[in-house]
Amino acid sequence: MRRRLLGACLAAAALAFGCAADKPKPAKLTDFIPSIKGSQVWSARVAGVHFPIQPTARDGVFYVGGDDGSVLALDAQTGAVRWHAKAGAALAAGVGSDGRFASVVTTDNELVTFDRGREIWHKRLESGAATAPYVAGERVFLMTIDRAVYGFDAHDGQRLWALQRPGDPLTLEQGGVLGSFRNSLLVGQGPRLAAVDPLRGTVQWEVALASPRGANEVERLADLVGPALVLGDRICARAFQAGVGCANAASGELVWSRKAGGTQAVGGNAERLFGADASDRISAWRTRDGEPLWTSDKLLYRGLGGALATGRSVVFGDSQGYVHFLAQSDGELQLRLPTDGSAVVGTPVQSGSTILVVTRKGGLFAFRIS
Repeated sequence: MRRRLLGACLAAAALAFGCAADKPKPAKLTDFIPSIKGSQVWSARVAGVHFPIQPTARDGVFYVGGDDGSVLALDAQTGAVRWHAKAGAALAAGVGSDGRFASVVTTDNELVTFDRGREIWHKRLESGAATAPYVAGERVFLMTIDRAVYGFDAHDGQRLWALQRPGDPLTLEQGGVLGSFRNSLLVGQGPRLAAVDPLRGTVQWEVALASPRGANEVERLADLVGPALVLGDRICARAFQAGVGCANAASGELVWSRKAGGTQAVGGNAERLFGADASDRISAWRTRDGEPLWTSDKLLYRGLGGALATGRSVVFGDSQGYVHFLAQSDGELQLRLPTDGSAVVGTPVQSGSTILVVTRKGGLFAFRIS
C-alpha cells in the first residue's frame, strides 16, 4: 500500500490552530532572576538543517549532519572535529552511530555508512526515511516511511532481514522510535511499540502506548515520536497528538498511558517525565504511574522542541533560538540562553556535562551548567 507523508506542522494545523498566520503570538519572554549558572562553551556550524535531525551522542562524541550531506563527529568537550564526511546528497534523516560506524539516509533514498569517517558502503532503499538509523552490535537498523524495518550488516551493507506489517496509509514525516533494550530492538510503528529480535527480525512483543480516535486519517495519526526514553526497565514515549505512555521493556506490558496532545518528544528520568503540548503548555508526569505533577504556561506558542532532563533541570529549545531551563520540581524558569535566532530543531542531546542544541540555520551550540 502506498504511504502518504504528513508533516508535523500540517498535522497539528488540521487538529488545532494552524502553523502560520493564524497561530497565536508566542508568549513574551519575561524578566526573571536566574537560579542556576550556565554558558555556551563552544559552537560549530553545518550548512543548515531542514530535515528531521536528531543528534547522537556516543563515547564523548556528538554526531550531526547538515542539509548538504555533511556528516560530522565532534568532540563533546571541546567541539573539535574528529572527522568530517559527505554522504553525496542532501540528508533526509539524522545520523546514527555506535561510536565507530555512522549511518545516514539521503533524499536520494540511499543508506550510507561510514567507518570513522570513511564511506564503506551505500545501499539503495525502496522508500525514504525520516528516522535516523540505529547502529548497534555491528548492525545498522533502519525504519522507512512505510514503517518497514530492516537490519543490515554494518561492515558490508548486506541486508539481513526485513520486517513489514500492514498499517495506516498516512505516516508522519518526523523522526520515530528506533532504539534498543538489552538484546531487543525497539521500534515504533504507529502508536505501537514493538520489541524485535535484532538477529532475525521477528517480533517478540508489541504494545500500544496510546489509543488514537478520530473521524479521519489525520485525526487518527498517532505515530510514536522519537527519541524514546529507556529508564531502567521502562520505555516511555509520546504518541503524536494522542498521548504519553510507558511500557515495561522486558515484558511488553503497558504500565500507563495518558491522553496528552503534543508533537515533540518527551524527556525525563526515573522520577518525572516532561513534555509540551500543541500550544506549548509544559506538563510533568510521575514516571511511576503517569500521575500529573505540574503544568507551566510560561512558554506558550513559542514552538518548543523535545525535552531533555538533566540534573535538576528540564531543557527546551524554541522557534526563536532560545534555550530554556526549567526546574524539574515545579516548572519555574531557571535560566535562558540564546543561540543564533533561528529555531532550535529536534531534542537537545547530552554527553557528559555538555548539552548540544542544533538550529535551523545549522548552528551547533554547546552549553554547560555549573
